[in-house]
Amino acid sequence: MSTGLIIIGCIILIAIVVVQIGKVTELAAKIRGEEAVQYANNRRAGILFLIFGIVFLVGCFWSMWHYAPYMLGYGPHEAASEHGGSLDSLFNQTMWCTYPVFVLTHIALFWFAYKYQGKKGKTASFISHDNKLEVIWTAIPAVVMCFLVVQGLVAWNDVMADVNPDDDITEIEVIGQQFLWHLRYPGPDGKLGARDFKKIVPGQNPLGQDWMDENNLDDFHPSDIVLPVGKPVRVRITAMDVLHSFFLPHFRVKMDAVPGMPTYFVFTPTKTTEEYRQMLKKYPEYQVPSDPSDPKSPPLWKTFEYELACAELCGKGHFSMKKLVKIVSEDEYKAWLAEQNSYYMGNVRGKDYDPHKGELLGMEIKQRRQEFDSAIKKALAAEVPAEKVIRFNYVTFQTGSAKLTPLSHYELDNLVSVMKAKPNMTIEVAGHTDNTGNTDSNQTLSQARAQAVYDYLLAHGIAADRMTSKGYGETKPVASNDTAEGRQNNRRTEFQILTQ
Repeated sequence: MSTGLIIIGCIILIAIVVVQIGKVTELAAKIRGEEAVQYANNRRAGILFLIFGIVFLVGCFWSMWHYAPYMLGYGPHEAASEHGGSLDSLFNQTMWCTYPVFVLTHIALFWFAYKYQGKKGKTASFISHDNKLEVIWTAIPAVVMCFLVVQGLVAWNDVMADVNPDDDITEIEVIGQQFLWHLRYPGPDGKLGARDFKKIVPGQNPLGQDWMDENNLDDFHPSDIVLPVGKPVRVRITAMDVLHSFFLPHFRVKMDAVPGMPTYFVFTPTKTTEEYRQMLKKYPEYQVPSDPSDPKSPPLWKTFEYELACAELCGKGHFSMKKLVKIVSEDEYKAWLAEQNSYYMGNVRGKDYDPHKGELLGMEIKQRRQEFDSAIKKALAAEVPAEKVIRFNYVTFQTGSAKLTPLSHYELDNLVSVMKAKPNMTIEVAGHTDNTGNTDSNQTLSQARAQAVYDYLLAHGIAADRMTSKGYGETKPVASNDTAEGRQNNRRTEFQILTQ
């Protein structure tokens, strides 16, 4: 028999019992008289109210004690942000002001139900008003409320203070959408680019970034929130569709994400993920297996992770709006940043919908210059002639000819700058081909391409006696010509440092 049928059967049985009790009570009333039964019911109800009140209040105190290690602000769950302590303090002040009232009013409620039960010969007193009592129960809550409101305003102004333009902060953007969070970080420039919802194209531009804004070109979209400990974080918060709520419970951070109305929150993490785990480790409640069905699973403290949740009911998939949050050291954060790739460079660059297709971006020019300088430095330090050879990775020619493509001059200009800075350096420019086609034609093409590079350097101020050019055709492959990839590697132009 299924559990559902058992439950339904129990409900039906209880209903039958209640009906029968009602009939028995009705019959007893007729036998003993309505008034006597009413007084007996009053006494029974008063006693039950008293018992329930005692059990209820004991249960309240027991649950506070029992669940303290799992509640925010108690046990190991101290706030993991600088401002979190002030919010915890505010909650505690509110609790100490309201909890005694809660206890006393419930004691009075259940005691009065017993004490003033209906009895024979006893009538209720009618009191129209009591000025003294009304002043007391109006003045005391008003004073307490003023105290709490003032404390709340002080905490609010402290928590919601924005950053100054010259502050050293980490700024990220979080965008809510049914049913996920989009994350965006600035790249090396430290600036988030502009967005326009009209530019949103699923699969191409999910956030509507304006690719004509250079600040967007190095922004990246990580899968998790990773932040450095001890450094202020400013989170830009918004939503695409419905109301969401950005909630980091362990940091006491909560702010609505509203479509069309950007909000923000500034906080400073004070505990790394690992430090928080070590706090949990001290409590026996977190030494239990993380998977109750697997006694050999890691302890609960070891599997702890900070999380981002949505605290606003936003639809049927609301439960899935969760992101991992990692707080790490500054060195770990920098290492993580170095591994991230720009969304534009990885998903837009060179595609048909790339507005910069066919252009070389400033960030690419800078990156290529850094690569070239690193190669030059390594070659100058080398002692073996073969290690003094540097390949032009970005010097290309039109298909089947020795005419340089327009973007080739950037890398050649890098070589011009180096040779002007090192007047004693001499080089040999070499051209190479794969083994496709006629050997003599390949030899001629390689020589012509080497000469084209030579001529460019000469035209930009490098003396002819500091350079030579030579074509090697297909005689010096660096990879197998049996594969397309190998042939591509063999088609190259390079230079060797002869003297420095």
